[in-house]
Amino acid sequence: MAGLRGKTQTMGVSDARESLALLGTGDMARLSESTLRTVRFYEAEGLLQPTRRSGGGRRLFSRRELARLRFILDLREAGLSLQEIKDALSAKDAAGDPQRAAEALQERVDAQLEAIAARMARLRRLRGELAATQAVLDECRSCDAEDFPRACERCDLMRDDTLPRAMRVLWGT
Repeated sequence: MAGLRGKTQTMGVSDARESLALLGTGDMARLSESTLRTVRFYEAEGLLQPTRRSGGGRRLFSRRELARLRFILDLREAGLSLQEIKDALSAKDAAGDPQRAAEALQERVDAQLEAIAARMARLRRLRGELAATQAVLDECRSCDAEDFPRACERCDLMRDDTLPRAMRVLWGT
């Protein structure tokens, strides 16, 4: 508490409250489940702006910047490029009027929704493929062939036309 009192005496009460609400780079990384390097990268790219620096030079970010970082990370996870993220985040400022801003952002959102839907369809197919492979592997676990792996070539399960593609690739049949 003495440290806080000392700060409030030199900075003022409102400055001390503001600095308590601000987050350091490490806080940003921890709360966004990313890394210091990631936070610094997005700051260097101009996507994050520290509110100010501490007396010791530490970057201090607002909670709004934390929300922005989390959104950026979600967009990256969804497959957007760095440039697509920059364009989306700057669309409002670049437009000049609300109609053009809304249209520009709407186009970007529509395109990303389509891309995400396609990615989700691929992931659903892959999930089904891996679940079917898992079922085959469960049967393979009970195999007692002494001449493994050559026995796989004679195995009815491995020669079945419905054998999942993933199993064929992973098992090498």
